[in-house]
Amino acid sequence: MAPRDAGSALVSDRPSSHPRAHEPNGAPPAAPPPGPSLRAGIGRALRHRNFQLFFGGQLVSLIGTWMQNVAQAWLIYRLTGSSLLLGAVGFCGQIPVLLLSPFGGALADRLPRRRILAATQSAAMVLAFVLAALTLGDWVQPVHILVLASVLGAVNAFDIAARQAFVVEMVGREDLANAIALNSSMLNGARIVGPAIAGVLVGVIGEGWCFFANGVSFLAVVAGLWAMRPSPARRGGSEKGVRAMLEGFRFAAHTRSIRALLLLLGLSGLTAMSHAVLLPIFADHILHGGSRGLGLLMGSTGVGALLGALVLAARRELSGLERWIPSAAAGLGVSLFCFAWSRSYWLSVALLLPVGFCTMVHVAGSSTLIQMIVPDSLRGRVMSVYTMTAMGMTPIGALLAGVLAGRLGAPVTVAIGGVILIVGSTVFASRLEGFHASALALLAERRAEAGDASRHG
Repeated sequence: MAPRDAGSALVSDRPSSHPRAHEPNGAPPAAPPPGPSLRAGIGRALRHRNFQLFFGGQLVSLIGTWMQNVAQAWLIYRLTGSSLLLGAVGFCGQIPVLLLSPFGGALADRLPRRRILAATQSAAMVLAFVLAALTLGDWVQPVHILVLASVLGAVNAFDIAARQAFVVEMVGREDLANAIALNSSMLNGARIVGPAIAGVLVGVIGEGWCFFANGVSFLAVVAGLWAMRPSPARRGGSEKGVRAMLEGFRFAAHTRSIRALLLLLGLSGLTAMSHAVLLPIFADHILHGGSRGLGLLMGSTGVGALLGALVLAARRELSGLERWIPSAAAGLGVSLFCFAWSRSYWLSVALLLPVGFCTMVHVAGSSTLIQMIVPDSLRGRVMSVYTMTAMGMTPIGALLAGVLAGRLGAPVTVAIGGVILIVGSTVFASRLEGFHASALALLAERRAEAGDASRHG
């Protein structure tokens, strides 16, 4: 096949003549959609009852999570005034994802993912209430924040792997790409609302009530999970323990298209995504916006990311997405470089819109392509490798950013990260031809497997 054909044909998600043939493991057909506009529009995955419950519960919970993120960053900065400790909180919250995600992925391929999620969400709720009690009682110290962030990171290592793999059980392969994009829309809708609420509450009644509200918000997602009736999913093979985990690593390392996506994600996590831990410094010392200014800066990033997620959700086909990914990564680098040197508050707010947009297209686009080409039996383990790369490199970058910001200043640190990402995305784009061939071969395998499953289901 000529390279031009490969580029134009990559990843088509047109429905087959048997529209429910891709329901996982003989799942019953979804309920009829409310109307043709929903079926053809950005909300296609919402015709599935289980996904409706998941979407509604997560939307409430994620608003609380973003409230806690903003309040926690402001609290540690208020207590210490240290850029290094800002980076350390980010490091403690995410380094467990890097270390424990393989265990989470292996567990997600062997146990019911809905039960794993119910357990992890309940644990996160308890941790939020503990942090609220410490803060409202005026007992909180930086060490408490660091320890609780570390424990929550360990919980997230299991939660994220199960969550990534659970989506296909709710919607099937036909609506998988749309569900991933809607998940991203939900995350970033919460990212807009949560920081805006937290920016007001922190200044009016303090950080502790933000933590308490986050704890209450988990009740919605736990209730939604227990109300679901998911179909049994295909589990992993007979391997257990370390061998089971290594299967996911081997598949990712030996699959050229997945390996390329993960390398670019890792680079962006190390160099660019860590800019978020430095936002309190920009909001306070550089742009003079205070806690409310921090909420608006984070909210602006969320608006851009929401727009990016909606653009992805509206796509009927994924052809060309492999070209969007390096373009978005380069756009992220350019936007961060410009943001680093802005001294106007409103210009900085505006520059974070493309930061959010490009981040979403880069990360969610990569997740979509990986999920479309990974076998169901390896889904949890391969997505745990994705999680390690997309999120696990961020704490290292956050710690590095905190150290560099203390020596070079926050603007120089963010600018350097942007330049490195521009170079990395250029290298990725120069090797798209080999990427096409690898992805097309795997997509053909997945379609053949889906056809066999429908004939024998």
